[in-house]
Amino acid sequence: MDTPVYLFTGFLESGKTKFIQETLSDPNFFENGKTKILVLMCEEGEEELDPTEFASDNVYVEVLDDPKYVNSDKLTALQRKHKADIVMIEYNGMWLVQDLFAAMPDDWYVYQEVMMCDSTTIEVYNANMRNLVVDKLTSADLVVFNRCDTDTVIDDLHKIVRGVSRRADIIYQRVDGSAAYDDIEDPLPFDVEADEIVIGDSDYALFYRDLGDNMDNYDGKTVTFLGQANRDERLPKHGFIIGRPIMTCCVEDIAFSGLFCEDGAEMISAPSWIRLTAKISVKSCSVYGRKGPVLKFLSATPDSAPEDPVATFY
Repeated sequence: MDTPVYLFTGFLESGKTKFIQETLSDPNFFENGKTKILVLMCEEGEEELDPTEFASDNVYVEVLDDPKYVNSDKLTALQRKHKADIVMIEYNGMWLVQDLFAAMPDDWYVYQEVMMCDSTTIEVYNANMRNLVVDKLTSADLVVFNRCDTDTVIDDLHKIVRGVSRRADIIYQRVDGSAAYDDIEDPLPFDVEADEIVIGDSDYALFYRDLGDNMDNYDGKTVTFLGQANRDERLPKHGFIIGRPIMTCCVEDIAFSGLFCEDGAEMISAPSWIRLTAKISVKSCSVYGRKGPVLKFLSATPDSAPEDPVATFY
């Protein structure tokens, strides 16, 4: 049976331990007190879990204070030791979440990923350690900004999240104990409902991310965008790749993010910039190795590279 994992990320003193404590103190979280929960603590802050407040005795806490212990064999052994039905992880803010995903046993799956943020310090982390912030925001289902007060600029916090993820829910917890869901409208800069979706030259990164997150919204739609096209002998005979380099947080993470066009390759003699109009079909594709958005060539015209060839989310 697969094991659900509740993953809590965020930086030191962001409220992860308190959130876990409150969850484990809620009897509704347990099924008749019989559910066995393994809690893995990868970071030790000022606040500690208080087992006397847990709503069940079937909670087992283990400390993994070195990333070398975060591997499939160790994690499997700890689960078997305690016969755990559920795993909760308080992850170290200085470790990459992607490393955890790679280390998790095959029968573990992330049921919910929550990123906790101290609203008074997250902008400093975002300015100085953006790669670590982006790492955690990328896969988060929920982002909680705590310690918000009357001086907190909600719009700035919202932009930190939406610069990386459009799917994560956001909650603002105030110092008085109240909380509010984020309701800031964040429309895309192009019309997904249009007969032809025209992507502005500065909006490719937003288009590429939204297409990946909401493929069904684009299935059967026609799209026009500027991209760098290139053929490759490893691709199907008539196909080519078109896309742009995208920078998520810093120069070091720039990567070409392209889409497969299944026909029209005869017009691509060398890597070149073109303005392509194509129809999107979401289907299984050997190029992606999974289901994905495949382009059907309609038309294209040669074009020049944009002023900044590297696309960003800003």
